Amino acid sequence: MPHEFLNPWSEVEMHGSDLPHWQQDSALQFVTFRLKDSLPQGKLSEWTNRRKTWMHLHPEPWDTATQATYHREFTHQFEHWLDMGHGSCCLKKPNNRKIIAQVLQHDHGTRAELISWIIMPNHVHLLFQPMYPIKDLLRNWKSISAKQIGNGPIWQRNYHDTILRNGRHFEAVVRYIRNNPAKLATGAFTLWESERAKPTLLYLPQRTWAGRPRSFANTTSRKSHAYRACQ
Repeated sequence: MPHEFLNPWSEVEMHGSDLPHWQQDSALQFVTFRLKDSLPQGKLSEWTNRRKTWMHLHPEPWDTATQATYHREFTHQFEHWLDMGHGSCCLKKPNNRKIIAQVLQHDHGTRAELISWIIMPNHVHLLFQPMYPIKDLLRNWKSISAKQIGNGPIWQRNYHDTILRNGRHFEAVVRYIRNNPAKLATGAFTLWESERAKPTLLYLPQRTWAGRPRSFANTTSRKSHAYRACQ
């Protein structure tokens, strides 16, 4: 029977020439994909060069500890830049977010069991259980949504993914997705949560599940801590 979380004793399928992508059957995945203009080119080039050196010193396959180090060193910085709102941010438009939401929900229960997702102005976070190769899911979601939005090829080709390790990891990811728009106005993002994700509300008295931010102290440090926990 497939495991819901990462099983260190089972085989992991690895693919991707630019970024490492892991899939282990239907184990839960936390995925981020973004608009192609969402990161400043100068910062992205610096990040890419630093990552290339690190990858040379830490060749795959990785154990879980090395994978966690990778996310701390590179994914954390990447997500911080995304949240700064660079680029056209065409996903601020409600109609564009509606298109993406419909594309995601179309596969809910058939090719993927969606747990939680949020569409931000220039990127998307998604927690789901795949029933299909995630590389094909991401390709289809991005291709179909781009065609329907009608602004040409809007998506960055690659994406970031993490296999969830355990129940605490699951809770951390749900909280991170829900808290991601803490500094955005209502109407600038779209948050969806399944019934499974909503009980995690009990751990977040400062937020409502519907994605309407409330003000609270030290937002940046809380988000940073939540992000480290979910990697």
